[in-house]
Amino acid sequence: MADFRVGRLEQGQTKIRNVPIAVTPEGFWCCPSPAVLQKSLKNHNHQSKSKASSPLRSRASSLQRTATSTVDKKTHSGSLGSKVVSDDQRCPTSDTAVPAAVSPASVPERPSERPPKPNVDNPQRKISVGFGQSETSDLKVILFGKEGICVRMSVHWNILAENSSFFADKLAVQSPVPCLEVADCEDVEIYVETVGLMYCKELKHKLIKQSVPRVLRIIKVAESLGFRACIKSCLDYLEAVPWVAEEEENVVSSIRHLQNYGASPLLKRVASDLSDPPNDTLAHIMELVLKSNEDRGRREMKSLVLKLLKENNIWTNGSVNICIELFYSSCRSCMESLLDLFRQASEPGFSDKSLDIKDPVMRHIALEADNLLWLVEILADRHAADEFAVLWAGQHELAELHSKLPIMSRHLVSCITARLFVGIGKGEILPPRDTRQLLLQVWLQPLIGDYSWLQHGCRSFDRKVVEEGIGQTILTLPLEDQQSILLSWLGSFLKVGDNCPNLQRAFEVWWRRTFIRPYVEHQGINPQSDKS
Repeated sequence: MADFRVGRLEQGQTKIRNVPIAVTPEGFWCCPSPAVLQKSLKNHNHQSKSKASSPLRSRASSLQRTATSTVDKKTHSGSLGSKVVSDDQRCPTSDTAVPAAVSPASVPERPSERPPKPNVDNPQRKISVGFGQSETSDLKVILFGKEGICVRMSVHWNILAENSSFFADKLAVQSPVPCLEVADCEDVEIYVETVGLMYCKELKHKLIKQSVPRVLRIIKVAESLGFRACIKSCLDYLEAVPWVAEEEENVVSSIRHLQNYGASPLLKRVASDLSDPPNDTLAHIMELVLKSNEDRGRREMKSLVLKLLKENNIWTNGSVNICIELFYSSCRSCMESLLDLFRQASEPGFSDKSLDIKDPVMRHIALEADNLLWLVEILADRHAADEFAVLWAGQHELAELHSKLPIMSRHLVSCITARLFVGIGKGEILPPRDTRQLLLQVWLQPLIGDYSWLQHGCRSFDRKVVEEGIGQTILTLPLEDQQSILLSWLGSFLKVGDNCPNLQRAFEVWWRRTFIRPYVEHQGINPQSDKS
């Protein structure tokens, strides 16, 4: 809380001029016109950096413009007013010391002395704000803010004591208290507005047009003043309005400690009472996405869920196995469905059936293959796809039936194989050696058979990345297995050329390991590392 002092008012005559309710002489705003204040502060900062004459001329011009405006006096029930106070008027402390933020112009001058020149680098900006009926005001509150801003508020003792526990405690120290001073006020603008809200019967209506960041500033000042009604109204406002972008974190961090004021309903917007991760909800979402028959909606939601899962960190604190098992349960279900569909599509006479019978089966095959591709992407991102590689390497029957289906219907199955090779080549998937060897034996040839279609008919297929993954997977095997697989590949490559994966880089590494390394090591020369 800012420093607080009790002062006394100096007696004397002061000429008062009425000004528009929203604007004070220096451009400071009085409720409810926050835009004017922001513009004023911006102008003030600009003027502070300019030459000495500029701020003085600007202030004089502002005083001249303000003096020509008038407003009617407002009633005590909630209207606000503003006054212009001469620079000689001040509120000193009880020991007659002049406050640091107050201009020394009121100190008696000697006849032979000229008044001191104002500090043009950081000129003091005196502002007077009145609330309710100015003629009944019985208390002055002076705020000393940053950048030399000094605000004098003409208020009413009973209003402040009734609405603010902070002011009630301070006013109880001495009675009557003519003047209160608040030094080092962090947010003068919101402080003034919050005091003004004490004069309003319907606080909710005053907050309707405010922004969420501004209400958070109000609630901070209201909390420091013990203004419970304002805090409650701000919480009600925040509970009803939407929060956008970064506002959510700011709101939660600002109100988390206000449980005694009724902040719990707001926190329920972002936090559930359940202590465990919502696995049942996640399972339901997965089921809806995997079983959707609408291509665009399914595609967009798969992309969204994958992105959210990558950003998520709910797979910790003992819940990893539960969530991963959920994904693997879906994988097994899709594999079983895909195998049944392959069996059905490879039956004798299936190709002679009408399109009304064949099309649903082919579309279902594409759907299940796409689902598996999405699931392996999720598992690979979580570094949990090792078991999937084991399951896929064991699909002997599916691989045998692969060539019996039209390439247009089966090519997505080869995309699954390609994704596994890419993951192994990048170190994202780490299946055992036997699994890697079996995966190449079972699925490399079907992949080669679909390679031409994948290059020209699948937009997401990246030939260089896939070829690098296949080559690196082969090079993780023992040298004899590398030789067997690469010689088989060589026969296919020499027949079909670009319609086969280009594994020449892997072939070069195998060649050096086979024909160069043994002789170099035999001669006692330290061989260079294998080039990749």
